[in-house]
Amino acid sequence: MTAALPTGFGPRTAAGPTYRNALPSGEPARLIGFSGALSANLLNMIGIGPFITIPLALAAMGGPQALLGWLLGALLCLCDGFVWAELGATLPRSGGPFHYLREAFGSAKLGRLFGFLYLWQTLLIGPMSIASGTVGFAHYATFLWPSLNGWSLAALAVGLCLLNTMLLYRDVGSIQRLSVAISVIVIGACLWIILSGVPSFSTARAFDFPAGAFTLSHGFWMGLGAATLIGVYDYGGYNNVCMLGGEVREPRKLIPLAILVSIPLVALLYVGLNLAILGVLPWQQAMKSQAVVADFMSAIYGPIGGITVAILILIASWGSALVMLLGYSRVPYAAAAEGEFFAPFAKLHSKGGFPAVSLLFMGVASAVASVVSLENLIAVLIIVQILFQYTAQCFAVVALRRQKRADAKSIFRMPLYPLPIVVTLVGWLFIVGTSRPVHVAAAFGMMALGVLVFLALARREARWPFA
Repeated sequence: MTAALPTGFGPRTAAGPTYRNALPSGEPARLIGFSGALSANLLNMIGIGPFITIPLALAAMGGPQALLGWLLGALLCLCDGFVWAELGATLPRSGGPFHYLREAFGSAKLGRLFGFLYLWQTLLIGPMSIASGTVGFAHYATFLWPSLNGWSLAALAVGLCLLNTMLLYRDVGSIQRLSVAISVIVIGACLWIILSGVPSFSTARAFDFPAGAFTLSHGFWMGLGAATLIGVYDYGGYNNVCMLGGEVREPRKLIPLAILVSIPLVALLYVGLNLAILGVLPWQQAMKSQAVVADFMSAIYGPIGGITVAILILIASWGSALVMLLGYSRVPYAAAAEGEFFAPFAKLHSKGGFPAVSLLFMGVASAVASVVSLENLIAVLIIVQILFQYTAQCFAVVALRRQKRADAKSIFRMPLYPLPIVVTLVGWLFIVGTSRPVHVAAAFGMMALGVLVFLALARREARWPFA
């Protein structure tokens, strides 16, 4: 999973906010075809996630039945993909959810709150997403430096965040090439791992289920919820094309197609990766591994294989965290430029022209988040998104369908409506309901704080609900 960010925000005007790309006409050039739209999703979906989360899923369910979490996560993401596909086709504009929520619920009233909460949750999930990459980096570093533990692991993750902040404190024009290079490394590593496991694959080892693995107990459902949450985290990014909606050719055709093709492709890759590892390493060993893929490759190729793949994953982890910091550091700037966040975040560096205050904020916030465990980071990250955005978007589809639109016949409509919405809502509620109360409480606390900040800004500027 990598960053999926709003783009195309323009400055606020006296007549209200405008949303424009860099073109003088005020409209972005629609240059992205199907291959570009599909790759925009795949490059965001296939990240460092599965390399660092497989042991967490195995521990959550206590055995290879954790594959159910990956399969259920894929089904949930596919249903949610229908939600994104219809929203993206209805409002094919850069910035995606910011526009969906504002237009569905009324840009002058409740929609303003939902739009602000989307921006607010992005400020929260940004540091957590970046930190998940740096914490994963620290975990894999233990394969090369076994003496790392406790606070030395946290210090390494924090130091990497600060280093990346220093590297990005300048005008950066070629970061997209780095993003593509990282994705190539990650995809290549996944394929290498899967193919390496084929000759040594043992069906008996891969499906060595413990006694009572499928007993429908309270522990089973709680474990399945945790494993599904991890799967959703790793599949994240299938909605990235919606953030670029204003730059996609034939958006009402290509946006849904890119979303609904990318999810099953990545699901096959991730399930293959899980099966390859479980077919070689006993799940009891994989569950406790700090660097499960490196241990897997060591079992096949010896120390050289483990060291090689560990280095590749370290490179991917560093680059992924760097790219996410770059992208997320632009979100507070975009919100401030819209007049929806604190004004200092809209300031650009006098020489480099980059949002210096916003970059420093994200860099320091991600460094602070890096002291949190990987499991807690992922849990709060997903629950915040569910509460702030994903559930609201399900209702946004219904609200937008009720609006009379002249172009309604040309818009993609999800099949079996409203069944995908119902499945999506049930899935999100299942994840939240099976999560640890402390994670849910933290997410609700962040949401309440966001509402208070919105009200404070609205009161200061005499906007709704104080207008």
